[in-house]
Amino acid sequence: MGACPRVRGGGTSAALPEAACGRAMAVALPAVTLPAVIEELLSEMTAAVRDSARIPDEHLLSLKFVFGSSALQALDLIDRQSITLISSPSGRHVYQVLGSSGKMYTCLASCHYCSCPAFAFSVIRKSDSLLCKHLLAVYLSWVTGTCQQLSVSDKQLTDILMEKKQEA
Repeated sequence: MGACPRVRGGGTSAALPEAACGRAMAVALPAVTLPAVIEELLSEMTAAVRDSARIPDEHLLSLKFVFGSSALQALDLIDRQSITLISSPSGRHVYQVLGSSGKMYTCLASCHYCSCPAFAFSVIRKSDSLLCKHLLAVYLSWVTGTCQQLSVSDKQLTDILMEKKQEA
């Protein structure tokens, strides 16, 4: 099996076995880092989930303060189990998030990318958001240990990625 990326914390960027994605885990951000305040918040949330199996209200408020309505929308995606880690034998992996509209979006957590229009417009073009709700849901699924898992062949993963390119 491949590896599940971790949210970076404390200067580490190791990988976890995919099996760890199915439960609350120590989280470390990918090599491409998020702003320190987000890394710290995700790290604190991970510790809280590990200790009490829930995200404390103060962390939820911080999440809402930093991400606005996207935080609630991302938590809703997690509640609906809309995040799937797709891995191939070569160790490549992507996340697919079933959006609230029913459309599937591909997220590359290692470079903080999502195929949704909100990411292209609000994050890239206008720079008025740090992340879209789909990418935030991916990171929060690491914290809560709730990402689904799917193993596919390298060709199937390539086909998944090529589908997204053809739609763009």
